[in-house]
Amino acid sequence: MAASFSVTRRFFDDKNYPRGFSRHGDYTIKESQVLEQYGQAFKALDLGEREPATKEEKDFVAFCRGERAAETFFEKTWNKYRTRINTKKRVYTLSSDVSEAASGGEDYSGE
Repeated sequence: MAASFSVTRRFFDDKNYPRGFSRHGDYTIKESQVLEQYGQAFKALDLGEREPATKEEKDFVAFCRGERAAETFFEKTWNKYRTRINTKKRVYTLSSDVSEAASGGEDYSGE
């Protein structure tokens, strides 16, 4: 199946994963290797920039369009990637107002 998703360069997402997929902690070692090795093909097929050449690629495009659920490891990995980059990350703080804490809030200088 891996021969189907042939690419000439590795895939990196510096915007969402500046330290790489494997160092971020969202993916297993195998998932991060698959994303780096075949991510360019996944992205091109997902965006319609590349025509599917094999049955596996056609099934992948059908998954990307929502015509069927993710079944293969490649599809599940790409689905996980898309979910992670499109989900808003939550930030938890100990203060009640994040904007107040970020702007300096109250003055505790003792004056």
